[in-house]
This record gives sequence, structure tokens and C-alpha cells, in this order.
Amino acid sequence: MGLGVKPGDDFYTYANGAWLKANPVPAKETRWGSFNELRDFNIKAVQSILNEAAANKNTKAGSVEKRVGDFYAAAMDSAAIDKLGYSPIKADLERIKTITDVNGILNEVAYLRTSGAGAPMFGFYVGQDRKNVENMVPQLSQGGTTLPDRDYYLKDDARSTKIQEAYKNYVTTLFTLTGVDNATAQKNAETIFNLEKKMAAAQMARVEMRDPYKTYNKFAVADFSKTTPNMDWKMLLSKMKVTGQDTVLVNSPKFFTELNGLLTSTPVTDWQTYLQWNVLKSAAPYLSADFANANFAYTQALTGQKVQTPRWQRMSQLTDGTIGELLGQLYVAKHFKPEAKARMDEMIANLIKAYEIRIKGLDWMSAETKEKALAKLHAFRPKVGYPNKWETYDGLTISRDAFFQNVRNAGEWGYTKMVNQLGKPVDRERWGMTPPTVNAYYNPVMNEIVFPAGILQFPFFDPNADDAVNYGGIGAVIGHEISHGFDDSGSQYDKDGTLRNWWTAEDLTKFKAKAAALAAQYDAYTVLDTIHVNGKLTLGENIGDLGGLSAAYEAFKMTKQGKSNKKIDGFTPDQRFFLAWAQVWRANTLPETAAQLILTDSHSPGQYRTIGAPVNMDAWYKAFNVKPGDKLYKKPEDRIRIW
Repeated sequence: MGLGVKPGDDFYTYANGAWLKANPVPAKETRWGSFNELRDFNIKAVQSILNEAAANKNTKAGSVEKRVGDFYAAAMDSAAIDKLGYSPIKADLERIKTITDVNGILNEVAYLRTSGAGAPMFGFYVGQDRKNVENMVPQLSQGGTTLPDRDYYLKDDARSTKIQEAYKNYVTTLFTLTGVDNATAQKNAETIFNLEKKMAAAQMARVEMRDPYKTYNKFAVADFSKTTPNMDWKMLLSKMKVTGQDTVLVNSPKFFTELNGLLTSTPVTDWQTYLQWNVLKSAAPYLSADFANANFAYTQALTGQKVQTPRWQRMSQLTDGTIGELLGQLYVAKHFKPEAKARMDEMIANLIKAYEIRIKGLDWMSAETKEKALAKLHAFRPKVGYPNKWETYDGLTISRDAFFQNVRNAGEWGYTKMVNQLGKPVDRERWGMTPPTVNAYYNPVMNEIVFPAGILQFPFFDPNADDAVNYGGIGAVIGHEISHGFDDSGSQYDKDGTLRNWWTAEDLTKFKAKAAALAAQYDAYTVLDTIHVNGKLTLGENIGDLGGLSAAYEAFKMTKQGKSNKKIDGFTPDQRFFLAWAQVWRANTLPETAAQLILTDSHSPGQYRTIGAPVNMDAWYKAFNVKPGDKLYKKPEDRIRIW
């Protein structure tokens, strides 16, 4: 803690000051905080599982241990990988050189996607139809760019131009590594940047993309093709293994009409260069060291990271990201106890109860809307720890001596599995995160809250800690995920997960006014002196924090400790609750990363997550005796109460 400051002036430093001073960002990281400490602990736990699996060559063929061990062993064989240079992608680069027309370009786009070699030009996935959630539909989205946000192409301030230069340098380097001369490689970089800049200009901004109605555009395949005469979607979808579908959902129709124009206004040779680039950038992290190092140099310019993440860590993360439910079985056997699950189930039940009390007590919502909100709350489906039914990865070939091919095979396998969901019932047992993940999520179309085993550890959760610490940590995380069902976007889905209004017009107007006030509160926060938090981009997460912490406090007050005033370490139960919350969000962040996250991350920076919700809660003022004149003080009538 930083006890030299008053909690009412700077609660973030008060709760975390000494830790922040003692914990600079390690060279291999871009930020360092509670999340990172736990991720670091978890990745080391994963590493020891992987080392053990890779070292044991006598495991049974086809067993979980064997497949996990072989994937990791191949990934760690850097000598074999370096020897191959760029030969694993040579055939792709040569094939692209033979393209002669627009049709050839589109065929290649489909091929790269289905073979796990890249996803150029636009986004594509199969998911639930938001207005008919029992149906899986093909969905097309804007894409085609490499930099983390469209603004990096469209802005010309010093920070953006520096990143543009680093990006062009990255493109140039990768081409020269495949034997292209420097002048041609530089020309390629300009070609790619300019083409991607046109695609960026056609994209919707992130704030607009948060509107589930604006991004819901349903077309008959034939009608969509009429809007893009150069792209016959029936043919293109069938090349992408999608057959027998007469409907597509499109998140940004304007992007596709612009792309349609670019297809013919851009020379075929430029498209060839662009497609080669897509192969190169997708493959670079899995090729020889010179490619991986070039990839890191680009990452460095974006994030400020000092040294490359060690290979074992990158490959452990890759194993988790590729065959996470094989690795996850080994992980939970060692690191997730049944008593942790039981305690979580109990806390989730308490949070739902607290939320119910709060919804019933809202002074701004009518009885009619409250009834619908409660119906949605009680339809929530929690998932804790790991899936009931593990993914088996049947048909995925993993070899101990073919790393790049393993990655490609996994990409192709994953793509085929995704399109095979079409025409089948929605799989409600599926997870969107792997068990070792330090995170949690809410899925609006499933109306589910999901907590992987990875986050169910200190500082978020400790079965042996007192209630104040658990409710201020994981309790607020549970409340946060529940609140996503009632944030500015999630609240537009009903209890079945269908995008359908369940609000009276008057209640919706009141809700929007409260949300706008919260957005304005966060708009006023700055990082790096001048860059403002984007209150609209972060609104869903900020509503999640305010609703989640308020509900967690309500649930905490139902416990024996919550009802007492007994101090531990000199702090009251209420103080410990808010300190636990503050200490979850402590982090030091590199300036380059902080600047990037303001553009790309829907979460507010940690120091503002720490204070953004408490300053709206009367209990926080009481706990720390915060008075008028203190820097964080808000008048009672200005405190924002939503859920």
C-alpha cells in the first residue's frame, strides 16, 4: 500500500503504492500487475506439465499426454525449425505468383482461409444468429488490415507515423528474408500499406462496432452478391467449404462494397503482393529465428516491450491456444480443486441473489421491465473451471518432428470444425476460453457467464481467504460478468440470448442517460498526460465494473464477516473489500502499450477501474471517511447508480 496518500485523494496509490514502486515492468512484458503475476504463475505451471509430457516418450499413442507432449516438443525444437528457414511457406509464395486475375485472387483468399494459412481481405466465422439463436449462420466481417486499429492507418500524429514506419520496416524485412531484394521489398511495403489503408478507411470504428443492431445485416447470398458484383458469394462460400447456406450475416456492408471496388481498381500484381504478405505474417512467428525476431521488432515498436518473451513461454501459450482442451485436462488435474469449484458455485448463487435484490430495489425502472430483467438474470447459465465435455481434436494430426505443419494442421482442423457447425444444433457445452486462462467472459447469445480454472486463484480467489478479500476479488469479477448481460450492449439481448428489445421506452431512455453519465466520467480520465480514455468504447466494461462491484458488496454484506466490524490487520471488513478490488487492478504499463490500449481495448486502464466504480458507491465514502475537498469526492446526487 501507499499509506502516505489519502484514500479520498488517490485510492489507487493508497491501495497499491509500495507494490507499484517495487514492481517495474519486466523486460519480457508490456505491463505488470495482478493479472500478469497470476498469468506468469499459470504459464510456469503449464510449462512444467508440458516439459513432463514432452520428456515422456513412452506415453500411449493417441493419449492426451502424448499429443500435448509431441506438439510442445516439436515447438521447442528450434534447431530443426531454424534449419528449414522459410521453406514451409515457399510453395504458398510461388503459387500466389501464378495468379492472373480477380477470380484467382478470390480463390486464393478462400484457400488460405480453409488451409489455416491466413485470413486475408475480410473476416469470416460461423456463429449463432443473434435474432434466431438456435441457428448457426455464416457471418462476414470487415478486415483485411494488419495494424491493431484502423486509426493507425488514418492518423498522422507522431505516435501513429512512428508505428507506420515500424510496420513498413517489418514488411520489408520479411520479404527480404525470402530472397526479395531490398528495393522491391520496400516497394512491396508501400503497396501493402496503401492497400490496407484503403481497407481501413472503409471500416467502421470500434465504438460503432459495439452496436449489435448496426452490425446485424442479414442478406440472402444472391442479394449480397448483387452489392459486390466482383464477388460471387455462392461460389466463394463453397470454396470456403460452406455449402447449402442461403443466408449470410454481414457486420459492415459498406466495407464489402468498398472492397468490391478495390478488387478491380487495384492491379492483380498488388493483390499478389498483399496475399504473399498474409502468408508471411501468419507464418512468421512459427518460422526460423530471423522471422520470429523480425516479428518481435515490430511488436516492440507497438508495445515498447524490451526483450522477446522466452521461447518456452511463447510455445506454452501456443500449445494452450491450439490444443487447449487437451492441455486443460492435464492442468485441472493438478491445479483445480473440487472445493474451489464448490466455493465458486456458492459465490455465484450469492451474487445472483444480490443482483435480484438490487434489480427489485431500482428506483428508476418500472415493474414491467424489472420482471424481464429478473427473468434474464435467472436464465443465466454459469460455467466454472472447465468444460463438462472435453474437445477430443479427432482428426488433428500432431507430429513430434513437424512444428510448422502441426500449426497449419491445427488451423485447417479448427476451420473445418467451425464450418461443420452449420446445419447442426447449437453446442451449448462449448467454451470460448481454455481452462488455464486468467480471464472470464459473458456470452450474450448463450446468456452464459464463464470462469476458467486459471482465474480462480489468488489474488482473485483463495478458498482460505476471508470473505472481504474473495468478494472484493472474484465476487466483483462474477458480478462484472453478470453485469455484461445488462450493459449498454448486453442489455439488448433477452433471457434466451435473442437480440430483441425487452425494455419500456421510458426505462430505456433513463438507462441511456445513466450510461451517458458514466461514459462522461471516464472520458475525463487521461493516460500519458494527454490521451483521454474513450468512455464510449469502454462503456460496457465500466458498467460491468460498477454493477459488479455494487452487487459483490451487496452479497458480501450477507456474510457473517460483512455484517461485523471486526478488523483484520487494522482494516474493517468494508475497507478490506475495497482494497481487494483495488489490488486486483494494480499494474505498471509501458507508455507505448498504454497508448495502444486506449485505441484497441474495451477496458479502461487499471488505475481508473480501481476508482471508477467506488467513487459512485456510498459505502466506499463511509469505509474510508472520504469528505468534500478530497480529490475523488463526488456529491451524493452526482454518484451514478445503474444496477
